[in-house]
Amino acid sequence: MFRTKRSGLLRRLWRSRLIPVREGRSGNGRTGEGGDWDHSNRGSPEGLERELKRATYSLLKRLKEKALDALLEAVESRGGVSSDCVMVSPAELRLAGQETPPQLLLCRLYRWCDLQDAAQLKPLCECRSFSPQDGPALCCNPYHYSRLCEAESPPPPYSRLSSSLDLSADVPQQQQWCNVAYWEHRTRVGRLYAAYEHAVSIFYDLPQGTGFCLGQVAVQRRSSSVQRTRAKIGPGILLSKEPDGVWAYNRSGHPIFVNSPTLDTPAGRAPLVHKVMPGFSIKVFDYERSAAPRTGGDPEPPDGPYDPNSVRISFAKGWGPAYSRQFITSCPCWLEILLNNHR
Repeated sequence: MFRTKRSGLLRRLWRSRLIPVREGRSGNGRTGEGGDWDHSNRGSPEGLERELKRATYSLLKRLKEKALDALLEAVESRGGVSSDCVMVSPAELRLAGQETPPQLLLCRLYRWCDLQDAAQLKPLCECRSFSPQDGPALCCNPYHYSRLCEAESPPPPYSRLSSSLDLSADVPQQQQWCNVAYWEHRTRVGRLYAAYEHAVSIFYDLPQGTGFCLGQVAVQRRSSSVQRTRAKIGPGILLSKEPDGVWAYNRSGHPIFVNSPTLDTPAGRAPLVHKVMPGFSIKVFDYERSAAPRTGGDPEPPDGPYDPNSVRISFAKGWGPAYSRQFITSCPCWLEILLNNHR
């Protein structure tokens, strides 16, 4: 039978889907790490699989061949290479008796089987869906979205996406808004990295990456723990300055750990450290909360450098009362984000 390139792209995209843990692995599909599709009161797994395939093909057939290429590139590299937006006009997709937006369907299909609602997703700042300029069209590239961290106790100040950010290269966006210092244990390594663009990538070694490449930060001698941790940084994080604050998206394959004045409890005596899993985003600095008057006593002074308007992020290793490392200076590789101003 004659097969077109388009039909081949559709088959490859379907085979690249996550396979829910409970159903195991089939074909070339990958086993999902994010839980399982909800089969309760929705028929057999086989029936849901057929319904999922029908909804997926219905969506993919609406995409142009160039968009299918971009989507396949993103999916097969698992976000490891930069990919274009995959724009689609919104249309009702029914799955398990519920209306499912295109971005929710593809994020569940390729990244998080347990994702329940589109409100749990946040477009990355460089995605065209971040600041909609294409009318009702939206991007459904699953690697152009991050997943919001679940609320902890007390809940961090998360908020829904604001669409008021102007992404054009005007003068205010070219002002330096933060410096990034890279530390290995108690030693600052390399120079401060000044961020001028609204978003900056901090990564270990991506050939096509632009931003702060930690793999190029040289030092005469490194401990084995630092070398092991540096090898886990990979695509690293994306920091973005947005209307409501500064956000961090974990692009790596390992957790990151975050401490910030606006993530601490108002009357807390010790800093809170938040674990951010791969693929998740967290608002690491909240402008509104930072401007509010402080209540309670000053927190205990941490070990090492500290700025009340700074954010500290450790790669792969946590610190604090819940960990063997009490201070961030015991972590092998970490960042200090020094904010020049709040807005």
